[in-house]
Amino acid sequence: MRINKKNLLIVMFLVGAVSATSFCEVQTSLKKVYIDELGASKATSGWGTSQANKSIDGYPLRIGGREFDRGIGTHANGRMVIELNGAGKEFHAFVGIDDEVGDLGGDAEFLVVADSKIVWSSGRMEGRQEAKEVNVDLTGVKQLQLVVKQADGDNYHDHTDWADAWITHVPGATIKAIMPPKPKPYILTPRPGSAPRITGPKIFGVRPGNPFLFTVTATGDRPMNFEIKGLPQGLKLDSKSGRITGKVDSRGEYKTTITATNSKGKAEREFRIVVGDTICLTPPMGWNSWNCWACAVDDEKVRTTAKAMVDSGLINHGWSYINIDDCWMRKEGDDDPAIGGPARDSEGNLIPNAKFPDMKGLTDYIHDLGLKVGTYISPGPTTCQRYVGSWEHELQDAIQFAQWGFDYLKYDWCGYSKVSGNKTQQDLQRPYILMGQILKKVDRDIVYSLCQYGWGEVWKWGADVGGNCWRTTGDIRDTWDSMAGIGFRQADLYQYASPGHWNDPDMLVVGKVGWGPNLHDSRLTPDEQYTHISLWCLLSSPLLIGCPIEQLDEFTLSLLTNDEVLQVNQDPLGKQARRIKKDGPKEIWAKEMEDGSMAVGLFNRDDFDSRTIELRWSDLKLNQFYRVRDLWRQKDIGVYEDGIDAIVPVHGVVMLRIWPIPKTAAMQMRKIGKLPEPK
Repeated sequence: MRINKKNLLIVMFLVGAVSATSFCEVQTSLKKVYIDELGASKATSGWGTSQANKSIDGYPLRIGGREFDRGIGTHANGRMVIELNGAGKEFHAFVGIDDEVGDLGGDAEFLVVADSKIVWSSGRMEGRQEAKEVNVDLTGVKQLQLVVKQADGDNYHDHTDWADAWITHVPGATIKAIMPPKPKPYILTPRPGSAPRITGPKIFGVRPGNPFLFTVTATGDRPMNFEIKGLPQGLKLDSKSGRITGKVDSRGEYKTTITATNSKGKAEREFRIVVGDTICLTPPMGWNSWNCWACAVDDEKVRTTAKAMVDSGLINHGWSYINIDDCWMRKEGDDDPAIGGPARDSEGNLIPNAKFPDMKGLTDYIHDLGLKVGTYISPGPTTCQRYVGSWEHELQDAIQFAQWGFDYLKYDWCGYSKVSGNKTQQDLQRPYILMGQILKKVDRDIVYSLCQYGWGEVWKWGADVGGNCWRTTGDIRDTWDSMAGIGFRQADLYQYASPGHWNDPDMLVVGKVGWGPNLHDSRLTPDEQYTHISLWCLLSSPLLIGCPIEQLDEFTLSLLTNDEVLQVNQDPLGKQARRIKKDGPKEIWAKEMEDGSMAVGLFNRDDFDSRTIELRWSDLKLNQFYRVRDLWRQKDIGVYEDGIDAIVPVHGVVMLRIWPIPKTAAMQMRKIGKLPEPK
């Protein structure tokens, strides 16, 4: 056939038509799936429960005045992981803060992550802001993550929506949402040896004439015998249990030497007893009932915990307090016979509820185990859970706590708002000044813990009102964003920590938690839990376990029994770590130790990738050779002249301790390949 110009045009038209038809067929053959169809239950949320086609509070999805029929309502910090296996083509959504927060604020950042790489970011978004549209090419992507993060220091009111959110994909492909995989626990802490190793605080404070109770602790095979030289007059040591009891009337600092002996060897360490006005010379280490039992706490659970503290061996690592939080009192007007009834007797004395039938018997039981015991109340008419408080009975209650035998008081603002009027600095300090003055007069040393959530910059005046520790934040939860958000915000508070006075970023959330009878394993990953314990120890924070100790697994036990890590927390110098360097998600924190060494934490706050963190001695204002030891592994790494690099996993930590080494000694050690053991 002869092709002339006319025929050529006809052929080109026909080919074009076929091509256009094929293109349209390809486009229309793609399938669309809305993310709400994939299951809102698979979307994790920093608060509440993610919901399909509704906000986190269960209302229609609305962003910036615009309502959407479909999507997922969630809360920062949240994540949804979707398996595409290369079949996806496009992701589309509108994102923003849900209008239900109103004038309460809220802000967040939305991220679209393809195969661990951030491919779209909303930047910081605020309440009432117009929704932002998302369009992302998914060609070749195996895994899609929809992430919403808090944009400031907390996630309060961060109600967030992925609205009109859908994925197009090739026909026949399986697109599914999965729960983010939880890494398996791994244990770094070596098991204690058979020979004695003395643990716990190296210093202890007591007021003149008050009852003295301190248990010398050590790891190693039992039976073990304890001796102490230089014990001041009025004190005696039980050589089998290591318990020191009695009273000391004369002020001063007494240097003693403790010896622990068993069939495998002997250990010796100096122990200082300071008789004066300041107690709690190292941060308290123990257990608190709230994070596991909340108002389900009772006498039996507390006794079980105390016995487990001994049976698990935690007591041998310096853990000593068993603290009962809210809900041990009575709640007037409540119909439940277990907690209701008159809150005080005819003389105004507190009456524990029926779940605590013998408070003095309970404290005696705990003391007989070599442990101490703490209680809780509010300065207001009621506590957080509306049980009776100490309002207008402060002196009477403090005397009763001392008579019962309590060694620790958590004094929680809750309920005091009803009578405080305002929250001026004077209002915030008033109830704590009063109780602080009273506690100094009772004939028992009671550690005084202020709990008013960091209001009024309590770290600046907590010591002045008699506080031994003070909460610097709201309540912690077992999520990375809560724990890390709280912990790393302590960076500027180091100047307010000293022996007897501690910043308190709240209790530990490792092991099983639940705030009631229904417990679950901590939602922190293993690396996040290593970060949690490392950071709290560097911060010289009170260490209060929040899980049922009788249910400890091997991993959690290993977190709580690393003596070299705990020694950083209990160091007598009483310094709090400073943040030395911050480079994006990489942070270096360092703490001066009494022996001239430094404890250092290398933290990786990146959500997706391991990072190499470079620690230079110049960052620490140091300039000589240093011996470096990995504290979690309890292993010397080597001697380094300029610094050391470490690969740190996602949300993880490498915790080190470094000692100065003279140059000549360092060169000799390198030559012979040996390093000295730490003292």
